[in-house]
Amino acid sequence: MNGWLETYRGIVYRWQEDHNGHLTVAFYFAHLGDATLCALESLGLGLAYTRRRKQLCVTTDCYVRYVRELRVGDNLHIASGLIGVERDGLVLGHKLFNTESGEVCTTVEERLRHVDSRRRAPRAFTAAQRRAIEARRVEWDAPARERRPRPSGLEGFHETSRDTVKPEELDVLGRVALTHFVHRFSGANGHATAVFGVTPGYMRTERRGFSTFEFQMEFTNAELRAGDPLRTRSALLHVGNSSMRLFHVMTNERTGERVAALEQLGVHLDMDARRPTPLPDSIRDRAKAILVS
Repeated sequence: MNGWLETYRGIVYRWQEDHNGHLTVAFYFAHLGDATLCALESLGLGLAYTRRRKQLCVTTDCYVRYVRELRVGDNLHIASGLIGVERDGLVLGHKLFNTESGEVCTTVEERLRHVDSRRRAPRAFTAAQRRAIEARRVEWDAPARERRPRPSGLEGFHETSRDTVKPEELDVLGRVALTHFVHRFSGANGHATAVFGVTPGYMRTERRGFSTFEFQMEFTNAELRAGDPLRTRSALLHVGNSSMRLFHVMTNERTGERVAALEQLGVHLDMDARRPTPLPDSIRDRAKAILVS
């Protein structure tokens, strides 16, 4: 992997396991945060650059494909590389590996915008910066994302999460770290699936789970501070034999601004076989009745 940089190495701890028995998706983003900072540092755009130039790179979009499970005790590492350069932004590619097997478990395309740290206004890279960044470009072989229709409003959405930003959620750049957005979206998913019968009680009794295989997550330039009230509303957009597609929208209730959105694809999981399994007809019928187009 010429040009790629190892940006994280660790293991899956017991406390990072979710109710499906594998690494919680929010902790993928905790590791991704480390990988991003390390990659930016290698490009000369790290914390020292932000302090000196008052400019920083902020994540605006993530396309994530969860290909294989990671279980408690697994060793993992991340390799990161530059896969795209824009006038005022860049795209990083991350591959998360099971270190023991060498298999790619997750791929992430992360788009970052280069902004003024005070006003959050986009700032174009200088010609010298672009040349230096372009020289680090690597080949990216992950499948292209599929763009799907999404609701234009929130009609038919359900209340799925409500809380406030905690001081400890802010990262070294003073922004809410990605992992905390994903923790909220994970909680929202539990409430969203419970609406049509995939409840915690059902999953415990029937040995079933919900396993995510794709994220398309977007962040606005809205600034969040400790104490800001956050609200998430969710809708089911598609249900198949075992698959489901949900859409979550998070807003700052103090300002009314949208701060993040997540399109989430997952499957109804047989916890013992570790494979997708068809939804019961009664649950599928309830799901179809609440679909938002």
